[in-house]
Amino acid sequence: MHRRASVQRPGIFALGRVVFVLFLAAFLAPALAAQQVDLHALDAYFAKAQHDWPVPGLSVAIVKDGKIVLEKGYGVRDIRHDEAVDEHTLYAIASNSKAFTAAALAQQVDAGTLSWDDRVVDHLSWFRLYDDYVTQEMRVRDLLSHRSGLGTFSGDLLWYGTSYSPEEVIRRARHLPAAYSFRDGYGYTNLMFITAGEVLRSVTGEDWHEYIEGAFFEPLGMTRSVATTDDLPMRDNVATPHKNARGEVRPIEWYGWNTMGAAGGIISSVHDMAQWIIAQLNGGIKGEARIFSEDRQREMWTVLNPWFVSPGYKKRYPSTHFRGYGLGWVLADYRGRKIVSHGGGYDGMFSHVALVPEEGLGVVVLTNAMTGIAPALVNRVLDAYLGGEPRDWSAEEHRRWLDSRAAFEAKQDALEESRVPGTQPSLALDGYAGAYGGPLYGDASVMLENGHLVLRLLPNPDLVADLEHLHYDTFLIRWRKELAWFGIGTARFVLDAAGHVEEMKLDVPNEDFWFHELEMKRKR
Repeated sequence: MHRRASVQRPGIFALGRVVFVLFLAAFLAPALAAQQVDLHALDAYFAKAQHDWPVPGLSVAIVKDGKIVLEKGYGVRDIRHDEAVDEHTLYAIASNSKAFTAAALAQQVDAGTLSWDDRVVDHLSWFRLYDDYVTQEMRVRDLLSHRSGLGTFSGDLLWYGTSYSPEEVIRRARHLPAAYSFRDGYGYTNLMFITAGEVLRSVTGEDWHEYIEGAFFEPLGMTRSVATTDDLPMRDNVATPHKNARGEVRPIEWYGWNTMGAAGGIISSVHDMAQWIIAQLNGGIKGEARIFSEDRQREMWTVLNPWFVSPGYKKRYPSTHFRGYGLGWVLADYRGRKIVSHGGGYDGMFSHVALVPEEGLGVVVLTNAMTGIAPALVNRVLDAYLGGEPRDWSAEEHRRWLDSRAAFEAKQDALEESRVPGTQPSLALDGYAGAYGGPLYGDASVMLENGHLVLRLLPNPDLVADLEHLHYDTFLIRWRKELAWFGIGTARFVLDAAGHVEEMKLDVPNEDFWFHELEMKRKR
């Protein structure tokens, strides 16, 4: 008798073992990938990037599972000298300060002295915006999520280099128009974070910088960090800001940002920022110190203001499905992980911070130039730990940055190239001289000095410019002081029916400070 050949079939337990092994492999894959990250390769990549970009110096720190696994500087503090940057070199972190302000208010929510849903006017009775309803309805969480209705960077000239106090800046903001409906759009506004700093002061009785130093720097061991440029003379190992323009890298002076400290005033090192990252990734705890509760952290890391993921962005980041703003943080997904991040831009210094909570991963890059290198290096770190096809983010972003610089400089060139030859001003030069101004910004003067016109925007003593006739009643603005964010512009004088100047309109091409917002009526 022939027996049919038996076929061995896996039993249910064998199948279970296979499924378990596959599950375990999938679960452990990210951890195994993290263990295999070549920090020496990242170190070499950072060094090459610093050499390739017009960046005198940068510092990087990477945190993994509660420990600093890399912290190092590349390049020099000042292009004129050979003093190297390191992990303790101080840089402006600029808008990465916003997360500190949100955390400060979170502490007050934990303490029961404040609610995210408190009306701003209940803490600042003098607070006013463009609409009475918006004024009465604005809540603390609205201040921190860029949904006030004000446009991106609207009103930033109010704090930039002026002597206005935070309260005066906010009081003048009532004259800014809405750019979109309240809570129905996104406008990145420093003014509302300045307002948040004043809410903090009303609750605690402390100025923003004093509170930040006591609530975060001391318990986290951020021993070198400061929250005001006034304290920089007491620190050594400080990077010099640099401006990137026309293919050159030029050192510039530190600029006082004290008025807008709550939006961007912290100066820190990557070593100190690593302490902040460790606390963030540990649910608000570092060592024995609880900085804020996990509930508050979840709230800060929840999208309140969603963004549209454009086709262009999707092309650059194919794995990203959502983006938005929480409370002081940008939120998105990348390679299947939630990313909590923020960038920062200061006169001559750019920064970037990113956290991957599921991986216990954080990275901070601080630089002493105004380029796109910081997010490029952050992305390289994320790819190293999260896996997937590697990309040369430094090369990609370098090309994008060069293109953006060329476009910006073309706008400036276009001003001079627009000159209509053979034209003359409608009036003798002294006909344009006089006082100008409006309730938003304040006063400006145009004076005839040594045969030519000089413009002074009086709230900021650095905004002094020689006016050179361009054509008709339009003059080129040539600033006497080199400024980080902008160069030449135009002043166009508007005449009434009788031929008298009634208004001066300013146009200074740049991506951060809107001179066209300033109402400059001629004062009689």
